[in-house]
Amino acid sequence: MQKIDFIITWVDDNDPVWKEAKKKYLPKSDNGLNTESRYRDWEILKYWFRSVEENTPWVNKIFFVTEGHVPSWLNTNCDKLVIVKHEDYIESKYLPTFNSNVIELNFHKIKGLSDLFVNFNDDMFVNKKLRAEDFFDSTLPKDIGVFSPIIPKRGSIASIVSNNVEVINDYFSTWDVLKKNFFKFFNFKYGKYLIKNFCVLPWRNILGFYDNHIPVSYNKKIFKEVWNKEDELLKEVSEHKFRQKDDINHWLIRYWQLCLGKFSPRSVNFGHYYDISSELDVIIKEIKAPQHSIICLNDGEGINDFENAKSKLLEAFEVRYPEKSKFER
Repeated sequence: MQKIDFIITWVDDNDPVWKEAKKKYLPKSDNGLNTESRYRDWEILKYWFRSVEENTPWVNKIFFVTEGHVPSWLNTNCDKLVIVKHEDYIESKYLPTFNSNVIELNFHKIKGLSDLFVNFNDDMFVNKKLRAEDFFDSTLPKDIGVFSPIIPKRGSIASIVSNNVEVINDYFSTWDVLKKNFFKFFNFKYGKYLIKNFCVLPWRNILGFYDNHIPVSYNKKIFKEVWNKEDELLKEVSEHKFRQKDDINHWLIRYWQLCLGKFSPRSVNFGHYYDISSELDVIIKEIKAPQHSIICLNDGEGINDFENAKSKLLEAFEVRYPEKSKFER
């Protein structure tokens, strides 16, 4: 097995310099794509590092991607930690950027990043002890090969996902993908979701993919391949200071991997997506008694008492991971 790195992106929404810059560039209307909830800090990042140290000690390096600020408690001298500023790998003409799509689409340019890496957001946690083979099968990323029509929803990233699929349909078709990789898409690991793959058979054009909102395993070579094919489009997106409806996101790279068959099937039960606003009690139970290997804790607009919800999450994580990691001072 080759070396596997983790990437995690983070922003300090309380940094006054960052806040002033954000205010300067923020458009008057953004269709809900850049609300405060997409940036606010739940102060649970240290538990992300503790969970990684306890559950995936084999990881090679953690690449911590930030605008420039780092948490005061972070041990920047840790031998497994690499601090990456946006300016270290994103062209200066695109900076400053507050667009997670730009930050993630340029990952392949990070110096020293392994060919095999896993892209985490700071709301995605390793919830059980895992092996490298849970993320990669040799050099093949573990993933779910399930088609699924895109559902438009106001304030969501559905338009961005649709843009990804538009690009995919310039290069691939449902029938060709299934013909070349039949057993990777019709696999019993997908359970009931297999029905989706049967349902799309009448359509030559790809209607979309099932996204379960957990960390994505990537082979860096696919990033480079997509950039070679769509350099002009991706450079155009890199100019967007904030997320907007005509963006592309890193799922385009994921979809490309799936269409090429450059993946190994994984169970749909490997990870689970939770909404904090409606499932806080369930999340706390999941943290204390894990049911899934990976969990994503989505911060939505429906949280009425943010401080109370944050306090409960912090308490649950502290019970689960009481010991400091070597990533902390």
